[in-house]
Amino acid sequence: MTTVFSNSGVDDDTRRELLYGGQVFVYPATSASGRLAAFARELVAEAFGGRDPETAQFDMPVEEFAELLASLKPRFIHHPRCKELLPALLEELGCDLERTYFDVPRLRTSTSHDYLTSGISYAFHPHRDCWYSAPFNQVNWWIPVYAVVPENVMAFHPQYFGTPVRNGSARYDYAEWNRTSRATAARHVRGDTREQPRPEEEVTLEPQVRVVPEPGGVMVFSGAQLHSTVPNTSGRTRFSIDFRTVHIDDVRARRGARNVDAACTGTTLRDFVRCADLDPMPEELALAYEAEALTRSGAGPERVPSRS
Repeated sequence: MTTVFSNSGVDDDTRRELLYGGQVFVYPATSASGRLAAFARELVAEAFGGRDPETAQFDMPVEEFAELLASLKPRFIHHPRCKELLPALLEELGCDLERTYFDVPRLRTSTSHDYLTSGISYAFHPHRDCWYSAPFNQVNWWIPVYAVVPENVMAFHPQYFGTPVRNGSARYDYAEWNRTSRATAARHVRGDTREQPRPEEEVTLEPQVRVVPEPGGVMVFSGAQLHSTVPNTSGRTRFSIDFRTVHIDDVRARRGARNVDAACTGTTLRDFVRCADLDPMPEELALAYEAEALTRSGAGPERVPSRS
């Protein structure tokens, strides 16, 4: 069973334990999350000139739209303002900045009526982030930039949280993806040929859970949740922000969601920096997680992070 906690007052330790068990949290816009969404709107408006960003897709060739996103998204991702606002947001929601690490915030788009669903605006099939070499203690944070509706958000498929799905994660290595595939996203306009983990059996999409936060509102869920991009039929392009966190105590203790079906290699841990001072994740932890991923893929005795 998945429960959605609205504006819960539980502390971060309790919240993470509930997230690792498959629950979802949603919060109204905070001061910092509202400023982050507003900053994203500034960059988006500047990039689109006088066009309405949510409807510009209907007036632009898809190649031009993809090229615009290929410039806009890295600008947002790497802007120093984001590194100021994310720790502030996390502190407002009860995270310990000395022990919480975050990765870069990504500006995502979901265009309407299959206008652009690959490459720079990839429409994600049902997946777990853990299939993409994420640690099982990863927490995902998702923020709408403009108003969203049920027809352009994401869907959770909670019946699979503890149920394996046959998938292609065994062929995925994070280091290889960064070396050969990540930088080519903008080239995939009419289709996406990059190898990405996906279900290799039929997935029943119903029942599903869709959460519709306000602009700047925050949705929080485990990287082990099976989720997908809702086919956008809203008539408006959805802009959203997402980023991920890990708590270093959970990383060290191997405390997180149970691994039910991930067999990828590599780890994303090197992407995370400490909120307090932007120090990188300790290298010895990344190396240990890489070794354990090799074990999961069949290179030695199984040692899978589990809930505690």
